[in-house]
Amino acid sequence: MMPAVLAPAMKQRLAASGRFARAYSARPVARDSADSRQKVTIQTIKKLYAEQKPITMMTAYDYPTSVACDRAGVDMVLVGDSLAMVALGHEDTSQVTMDDMIHHSKAVARGARSPFLVTDLPFGSYQSDETAAVNNAIRMVKEGRAEAVKLEVGRRAAPKIDAIVNGAGVPVVGHIGLTPQTAVALGGFRVQGKSVTKAQMLVDDALALEQAGCFAIVLEAMPSLVAEAITKILRVPTIGIGAGASTSGQVLVLSDMVGFFDRFTPKFCQSFADLGPRMTSAIGEYHQAVRSGAFPVEGVHTYAMPSAAEDKWRAFVQKQFGIELAGSGSASVSPAAAAGPAVAASTSTT
Repeated sequence: MMPAVLAPAMKQRLAASGRFARAYSARPVARDSADSRQKVTIQTIKKLYAEQKPITMMTAYDYPTSVACDRAGVDMVLVGDSLAMVALGHEDTSQVTMDDMIHHSKAVARGARSPFLVTDLPFGSYQSDETAAVNNAIRMVKEGRAEAVKLEVGRRAAPKIDAIVNGAGVPVVGHIGLTPQTAVALGGFRVQGKSVTKAQMLVDDALALEQAGCFAIVLEAMPSLVAEAITKILRVPTIGIGAGASTSGQVLVLSDMVGFFDRFTPKFCQSFADLGPRMTSAIGEYHQAVRSGAFPVEGVHTYAMPSAAEDKWRAFVQKQFGIELAGSGSASVSPAAAAGPAVAASTSTT
């Protein structure tokens, strides 16, 4: 039964949403149609690019984070292989598998209804030959529900992109500069293109990927002037991450920008929130509340039996097992409990 102090506000919220039903996270109600906006497609991305409107991309790794990205209005959601570290606890991105990526991509697809969904092909899934690249790209679309795949490759892998795009019909986002999957070969996580020769190589890579059929290219960890040159040379959007403000759009790793990942924070990442410590604090408060007996509160977080049934149940348990039940079982709430933080923070209906 709903506590009296919560009833008006809760009823108003539920009435506004068009439903008045019992709900909780293990039995969720359907998302409101109001959550949905117009679907972002490749044509939408091209239109934003043509109008010189900055494109927003954000990583997501599961249903809750993808719903948040959707509701925030981002244009593109990337299921990045960075999930290896920020979601699965691996040391680097090379340890994530196709099955891992498909599993997370499916979850993100369920929540990201409006953004255009791009998923990384993980290390080892496309390097061997064109057949493997095509087959895994198709699998990511068919099983992972991705709308495009992203590959960390340069000009030497252009034939694979051509096979995926023009042979299999799967859209591809390229990724050049710092490519974490092959960071060891690059000498570690280092800024790329700092010399004229290296910068020219990045330009050559970008042109080759555009020619092969990439509809967008991620530029990671390179000098701003290099990224600006590439952006002005290409005729497809560039999405920057640590590449300055002249790219066609930006992408960040969600866990970095909201403070969930505490191993390190890249120089190029701005902190928009510090949710990690807040979450730890909340869990600590819960732990202490359970230990002290402050949670759950009878009549606030509990379900009651009808009075007649309660009396019969107490009598039955006493007679059958010799146990005196201590719980009040009623839905009445004391003024102190009703005013407590546990009540004020509650958003569940009972």
